[in-house]
Amino acid sequence: MKHSGTADLPLHGGYVPIWLAERMAKLGLAIVQNILLDYGKDDLLRRLSDPFWFQSMGAVMGMDWHSSGITTSVMGALKRAVNPHSKELGIYICGGKGKYSRQTPDELLRISDKIGLDGNYLVRCSKLSAKVDNTAIQDGFQLYTHNFILSDTGKWAVIQQGMSDASSTARRYHWHSDSLTSFVDDPHTSIYGKNTGLILNMADKQADSSRKGIMQIASEKPEYMLKEINKLVLPSHHDVKAKDVDLKRLGAVLWLAHEKNPADFEDLLLLQGLGPRTLQSLVLVSEVIHGTPSRFKDPARFSFAHGGKDGHPFPVPTKVYDETIATLQNAVYKAKLGQSETTEAIKRLTRVAQDAEKGFSPNANFDKVIEEERKNSYKYGGRTVTGWVKPPVEKQLKLF
Repeated sequence: MKHSGTADLPLHGGYVPIWLAERMAKLGLAIVQNILLDYGKDDLLRRLSDPFWFQSMGAVMGMDWHSSGITTSVMGALKRAVNPHSKELGIYICGGKGKYSRQTPDELLRISDKIGLDGNYLVRCSKLSAKVDNTAIQDGFQLYTHNFILSDTGKWAVIQQGMSDASSTARRYHWHSDSLTSFVDDPHTSIYGKNTGLILNMADKQADSSRKGIMQIASEKPEYMLKEINKLVLPSHHDVKAKDVDLKRLGAVLWLAHEKNPADFEDLLLLQGLGPRTLQSLVLVSEVIHGTPSRFKDPARFSFAHGGKDGHPFPVPTKVYDETIATLQNAVYKAKLGQSETTEAIKRLTRVAQDAEKGFSPNANFDKVIEEERKNSYKYGGRTVTGWVKPPVEKQLKLF
């Protein structure tokens, strides 16, 4: 079992409007279905246990790209969308925020009875993963959400989040059942976040003697500092800045969408009916489905698919969002009928975008891209939590 990483995010208030929540559920289900079709259940669990991939998925779904709300909203959307199809997909999502997190044991026992797994063992795994992050590792974050994602093969992933009032940040923890050995003897491949000083890590292998003498160690200073590897610490500023994005990768996506017509690529003829703006979103969604782990080091880039509910980097283009969902749903439907042409075309978008990056020099038009997107937002059904984006008012010359 591996504690596969953590992510530090600024705490944000607010809510997810119904119009976005419904779309997040549909897009989340379509992404999961496409991953299962091409890569299988084990790979889906691996991706969910990667904090960079999870952040990228949340951004592509239209959530605020760096907000703590990504965790609860994405998992809530996936649970609503996936669980009605669990028998077919072989994936079950348990738990949630607050009182729903405490329902995880009952959910696991009920599911285990249906599909023939050891429910008591899974409940133990759920409780131990929470205890390790909340108690054995005392880093100032108190858990308030816990999701347990289970495969019908018995493998699982855990995504849980804690809050620190002192730093006004949330910390997300990811677990993966692969190669389970011990919860208390070096279970972590990495824990990363902003270094705020010494912390107590009773899950470290070197703390074996300390665990045996826990009453004595409770009065002593912590001995060990966690190694910080593969940091994902998201900034407090809400707007998307050029420094948050790999401009070479983003530029290649925009080039593919706006400067090259899909008809120029023989392999993409199946997507010919889509406009350049929807193609831009599909390229980023395709990468979430088919990209390798190294492609998710700048999650902010994926907010250029469907914007953000608070208008950063731009309002959510609901028309584009709906076209993206329809394309993915159609791909899944045809794949079930044995027609894989559409799913193959979507997969090729990732390869074409990566090829475009070779020799691509990013320019200084980052702010101009955002300005242009916001200017045209009303054409795409742009919407934020405050309402619809209205077209600009044309000023008329006055005679007097």
